[in-house]
Amino acid sequence: MLLTEFDPERSAIINPEDCYAPAADFPETAVAVFSGKLFQSLAQALRGRKIAENRDVDGAWPVYEVNYRGTRFAWCKGRLGAPACVGHFEEIIARGVKRIILMGNCGVLDRSIPDCGIIIPTLAFRDEGTSYHYYPPSDTIPVNKKYIPEFKRVLERLGYSYVEGATWTTDAFYRETKAKMEARKAAGAICVEMECAAMQAMCDFRGAEFFQFFYAGDNLDHPSWDPRSLPESSRLDEKERIVLLAMELACEIEKGAK
Repeated sequence: MLLTEFDPERSAIINPEDCYAPAADFPETAVAVFSGKLFQSLAQALRGRKIAENRDVDGAWPVYEVNYRGTRFAWCKGRLGAPACVGHFEEIIARGVKRIILMGNCGVLDRSIPDCGIIIPTLAFRDEGTSYHYYPPSDTIPVNKKYIPEFKRVLERLGYSYVEGATWTTDAFYRETKAKMEARKAAGAICVEMECAAMQAMCDFRGAEFFQFFYAGDNLDHPSWDPRSLPESSRLDEKERIVLLAMELACEIEKGAK
C-alpha cells in the first residue's frame, strides 16, 4: 500500500517555514479546542490579543495571545479532521510554538463513560492517512508521552474523575461500522475521534511536545447511535469549565519549567 512508503526526509517540496516565518516572542505553549463556540467565548473572556492568522481556502484562522492565572500562551482553534488539523498546527509550530495542549471531543465505545466525562488517551489506532507521512507504518502510536502525571494532578485538585485507554483515530466518521467499532473495542479502544494519532505523529516528527485529552460526547456502544451532548451548544457551560483544565495544565507545565 502507498501508506507504507514512509519517507523520513526532513525537507519536503513545500515546508511550513516557506509559508510562515518564526515570530518574535511567540508563546512556546499553544492551547487549543475544536469547538468554534468555545474558542470564541474563551478568547473574549480572556481578552485575547490576536498575534497571528493562518489563511486558507476556508478563510482566516486567528491565533490569540491570552493570559490565564499569570501564564501566557497561544489560544488556537483546532481544525476538524487529521489533514486540516495537522497542517494548521504545522504552521503554528513554524511560528515558534514548542508544545501543544489540545482538548477534543470524542465518541465513546464504552457506555459506562459518562457524557462529558474526561478521557486521557495513551495509545491511538491509526485508521487515518496523515500520520503515515510523519511516522513509520504501524497499527498504533503511543500518545501523551509527557504530562499525564501533571494533568492527573490538575484533575484531582479540581475534583474531576477520568478514564485512560486507547483511542481510535479515523478519517471517516460516516464509515464507523458496527464491525469496525467492535474490532477496535476488542483491541482496547474506549473512544473514537479524528485527529489524535496524526497530531502525535506530526509533533514527534517536528520535535514538539503534544498532549491531548477528550471530553466524552456521543455513544457508539448502544443498539442505535446516541448523540448525547455532541451538538456544539449542548451543555456549553460545562464544556467551558472543561476547557479550563487545558489552561490549568499549561500553568502546571510552566510552573514546573521555572
